Amino acid sequence: MNTPRLILDADRLERNASRMRSRCEELGVTLRPHLKTAKSVDVARVAAGGVQGPITVSTLAEAEYFAAAGWRDILYSTAMTAAKLARADRIQREHGARLLFVLDDEATAAAIGREAESLDARFGLLIEVDCGEHRSGAEPASAELVAIADKIRSHAPNLELMGVMTHAGHSYAFDAPEPIRALAETERRAAVESAELLRANGYPCPIVSVGSTPTALFAERLPGVTEVRAGIYLFWDLSQLSRGICADVDLAVSVLASVVGHQHRGPALILDAGALALSKDVGANRFMPEAGYGIVCDAATLAPLGPLAVTTVHQEHGNVPVPDESWFARLPVGSLVRILPNHACLTCAAYSSYDVLREGKLAGQWPRVSGW
Repeated sequence: MNTPRLILDADRLERNASRMRSRCEELGVTLRPHLKTAKSVDVARVAAGGVQGPITVSTLAEAEYFAAAGWRDILYSTAMTAAKLARADRIQREHGARLLFVLDDEATAAAIGREAESLDARFGLLIEVDCGEHRSGAEPASAELVAIADKIRSHAPNLELMGVMTHAGHSYAFDAPEPIRALAETERRAAVESAELLRANGYPCPIVSVGSTPTALFAERLPGVTEVRAGIYLFWDLSQLSRGICADVDLAVSVLASVVGHQHRGPALILDAGALALSKDVGANRFMPEAGYGIVCDAATLAPLGPLAVTTVHQEHGNVPVPDESWFARLPVGSLVRILPNHACLTCAAYSSYDVLREGKLAGQWPRVSGW
């Protein structure tokens, strides 16, 4: 068998998806799954319970892929630029989809408006507000926000303001529910108060969008919010496990790798899964330092193999220190292991498909889209 391979446990995936759908129903909001990690039509169907409802993507390649497969309400959550509009217009025209874009300043709104007019195209826009992560977004409930909305309106009917969105990406800084719960309320207020200000200035704002998996799970209430964007809950990973956001039985993605060598100076196992197969993300190490670049598990059961973890990665090699050389007989060259990744988003990005398991047995392959 050629390795490394990306393994997806469909039973775990379905349980994870069902729990988030139930959670959003409990909160009274629409779930707009973020598919930047999954990048798969098959996973998207599971996420939405078979309904082709609203989704979130992070690349135009994803937008085109899902539009071609029948999705019609697609939020492209990376800030938009005018240079990408021609491609976006083609996606809308060819597939009958409605793409929503995100921006956070007047100049961008003006440039997008001019380009949309030249294309004779129409686009829906959300203004991103910054709820504290400081990655992007306008100041919530501010004059800046209204100025951006005014600029969008000046390019009607080619541009239509559909609402606001925000993202509490800094929720991943915590490993306890209390600060995440408080941040969920900060996220909610940033979006809702911004929408209220825009409505007071004559903008309907039908969409009030928030989202991160931790804040979706720990929010006490979401009045005024219309939708939640979340994505990592579908697969989970060690970064989430280390923060207490999920349980080990929820982890749905792993990497199948081969033992390709024994290093007696160490001693250590050498795997054919290195930086490209696992990524160099070590996000779990803040709260789970023993995770390294991934925890090494039994290939059949996914039970952790004692203390084994990938501690060093080269491009195609992973180094796994072992307590003693008895592990060489237990895991001879050619044997298989599975590795639980630190950050599923980056690990999955290296692969073109999933090997799908059901009840622990291979049940087929699901393709993924890649690129931008």
